[in-house]
Amino acid sequence: MNNGFVKVASVTPSLKVADCVYNVKEIIALTHEIYEKGVSVIVFPELSLTGYTCGDLFLSRTLTDKASEALELFLNETRNIDAIVVVGLPYIIKGRIFNCAAVCKCGELLGIIPKKSVLSHGELSEGRYFASASNDGMYVGSKTDAEGYVSTDKVFESLNMPGFCFSVAIGEDAYSSDTEGLCLSGACIIINPSASSETVGREEYRRMMSSAVTKKNICAMVTASAGVGESTTDLVFAGHDIIAECGDIISERKPFSSEKYIISEIDVDAILHDRAVNTGFDPREAASVCYFSHEVTETKLTREIDRSPFVPSCERERELRAEKILNIQANGLARRLSAAYAKTAVIGISGGLDSTLALIVACRAMDILGRPRTDIIGVTMPCFGTTKRTKGNAEKLCEALGISFRTVNIARSVRMHFKDIGHSEDVHDVVYENSQARERTQVIMDISNATGGMVIGTGDLSELALGWATYNGDHMSMYGVNSAIPKTLVRMLVGCYAELVRKQGSVKLHDVLKDILDTPVSPELLPANTDGTIAQVTEDLVGPYELHDFFIYNFLRHGYTPKKLLYLAAKAFEGIYDREFILKWLKVFFRRFFTQQFKRSCVPDGPKVGSVGLSPRGDLKMPSDASYALWLSELDSL
Repeated sequence: MNNGFVKVASVTPSLKVADCVYNVKEIIALTHEIYEKGVSVIVFPELSLTGYTCGDLFLSRTLTDKASEALELFLNETRNIDAIVVVGLPYIIKGRIFNCAAVCKCGELLGIIPKKSVLSHGELSEGRYFASASNDGMYVGSKTDAEGYVSTDKVFESLNMPGFCFSVAIGEDAYSSDTEGLCLSGACIIINPSASSETVGREEYRRMMSSAVTKKNICAMVTASAGVGESTTDLVFAGHDIIAECGDIISERKPFSSEKYIISEIDVDAILHDRAVNTGFDPREAASVCYFSHEVTETKLTREIDRSPFVPSCERERELRAEKILNIQANGLARRLSAAYAKTAVIGISGGLDSTLALIVACRAMDILGRPRTDIIGVTMPCFGTTKRTKGNAEKLCEALGISFRTVNIARSVRMHFKDIGHSEDVHDVVYENSQARERTQVIMDISNATGGMVIGTGDLSELALGWATYNGDHMSMYGVNSAIPKTLVRMLVGCYAELVRKQGSVKLHDVLKDILDTPVSPELLPANTDGTIAQVTEDLVGPYELHDFFIYNFLRHGYTPKKLLYLAAKAFEGIYDREFILKWLKVFFRRFFTQQFKRSCVPDGPKVGSVGLSPRGDLKMPSDASYALWLSELDSL
């Protein structure tokens, strides 16, 4: 339960219809087994102490009495279980029978939650024997000596862990508008004991509803469904268990699976952060709150932590994502070129990934506008660090895409500038590097002016986050098409485009794109090695971009603390990078992220493509002189 995670289990036990003695023994055994795995919330199906398909036997006092005795036995046998356990049973309240969920912990009954959506028609006609819970609460007394206010909108809240707050919604109650009220009252987790029968299309319906409910209400939901052991007189039950969080299915027991339970971890930190930044989430006072205490223990993560959160893992999804992003970029640029009456689009072509993506986008924009690609002017500007490989790839790329192309060697201009400011060419410092970057920007700006065009920026989101750009050099343009694209996504987009042109038969274009993908990322501002290879490799200087993109996404999207970022990164990159290596570059990330905000405060316009952005106009409003002391001190303590 550390680092904001709550470990939960959804259970489908093997039951016998109407045999409360057998069922409670099975439930007790599974509770002890699952608790040993460090689980804090264990959810059993609807009416799990009796079975869901008892029919008119629910009207027998024998069955309801034995169900209450089974609950009492369960409480006695789980006094050492410091976890929330939810079991289902028929329960008599004021002479009427209700379909209820009992919320238990350490042998105590925290509450009884009655079902509200009881239908008098349909598959099993629950209304034939169960009363429907009203919106008003009821006083309940039981043989367990628990007495208190019971309501369908009861919220259970931990005193030891922020965000560990849940409510119970039985069956279809979880899909009703009442769930919104529970979440607005503070519940981050909806516990859903269910008994949905299996028919064609029902599996997809449950998955869809779990995703929709948790996304709409910014919550998680644990659904435990009835399975083996229920009567098959007219229906079959398959035990389709689901754990969902904010629209994503994070764990699932497929229908008719042989496993009895699934376990995963719910990130309540992420839920609280999403609610905090969502101005439409309007919290309210809970009608009834039950507070509970528990021991906060170490959580061993079993859920998958996405190593590349910006890049889909599925090839087909990557292709679809690439097409959508390229369309957003290209249409944004097309509109800007049209609105500015720009005669040309001028791009500095280095032979690297970022300028390649910007050029691909520019070509699509011209196609959208119905203009010739020769209206794009690609400019390569070799200097002290330019290698034959990158220069050659820049030339081949421009030729294959059919754009106008120029070469402007800036070495003489930079040397003259060194002479003007009294700087030695032998001193390879920041002046030596930035003078080249600013000269390149001046060249393409002036070509743009001379041709009535616009300079298209190539810098990406990762470079903006780290401040890895020369102020008023490659930092500046008239429209930055890559400003919302992190480096790992740049690589994916270029890769997908390479595969697309290969399928279309453009072998030369495909081959040059593949070589660009294989070239180390570098600004090429320092002289090349004696063998002509790149001497200045960016990831040797600022760290692996796959790590930084992981930090960027989880810090900006979920607001994670440095401690949690380190914890998650160590899990995600296990076997690739060790903890000390990750910690080193996480410190670099926070230091650079804070100190380089001044560069982001004046970046050009650019199209937003996802949920994470750094635009000072709408995505990140942050003072340029904010201190990073709190974040670094937390990392130092680790």
